[in-house]
Amino acid sequence: MTLKNFSLSTRSGWFGSLPPVIRWILIVNISIYALDLLFLDHAIRDRFAFRISSAIHGFAIWEFVTFQFLHGSLGHLFFNSVGLFFFGPFMERYWGSKRFIWFYLISGAGGAGFYTCLTYLNILPNFQSLALGQEPIIDYSSASIPLVGASAGIYGILVGVAMVAPSLKVSLLFPPITLTMRQFAIALLVIALGVILLDIGNNQGGEAGHLGGAILGFLLMKWGQAGNSWSVRKFIRKKQASKYTAKLRPRTSIDFQQQSEADTILDKISREGFQSLNERERNILQEAARRANSSNL
Repeated sequence: MTLKNFSLSTRSGWFGSLPPVIRWILIVNISIYALDLLFLDHAIRDRFAFRISSAIHGFAIWEFVTFQFLHGSLGHLFFNSVGLFFFGPFMERYWGSKRFIWFYLISGAGGAGFYTCLTYLNILPNFQSLALGQEPIIDYSSASIPLVGASAGIYGILVGVAMVAPSLKVSLLFPPITLTMRQFAIALLVIALGVILLDIGNNQGGEAGHLGGAILGFLLMKWGQAGNSWSVRKFIRKKQASKYTAKLRPRTSIDFQQQSEADTILDKISREGFQSLNERERNILQEAARRANSSNL
């Protein structure tokens, strides 16, 4: 699978070119799997996977996070690593590393939450109802089935990329077709929904986690985009108004340099979108907006 119109720097090699959070998520995922498989006989996975019986009824709420770093098989780990490698850097650069950590973990936790909700609604086969109108009873043998994997957070990332760059091209190796990012994300969500509704295979719980991660990713993106666009629009309005407002103090060369940098960043936003900014450029824009606010008080 390759992404057209999206490239990574190779100055430090393919792994060193990754942004820090994605790089460390991959290192942690691979290390935990190898350690657990080779030396601990899956003790880490058995202890820290998400289970309804322990996370909800036993109040082990840390399982909403810990399950995201565990995997059930080498193939499971491989495909999730591929997803993180190709799509994760885009979203980390969009959010910035610190905010991306929260975006990723909350999306992943949303997967476990949605899985739990569908279970309680008797849509997933973890509860057995008694007669109509009576309370459902818990089948603890199935409520203790572990949920593991980074997929929920990755689906949040996929939805995020599809919202920011819907026309980005994704070339699949199998099947050998090219889709836009929006088409690719929709196709994956339709498959997940179909598996649940049509009771296909034995991974309905995993697909519920995928949908939950996608839903939380969507909500976080809507909130983030609203905040970002409001901040940028507010700065642009104040910048345009300042052209016609006499200043009470002379502008220094530092003022002109900072304003020139802000103008360049705004031009970049108009060409490539807010997600193209790096952390330094975002800080410059925020500082320019702060100065604009102060000068108009």
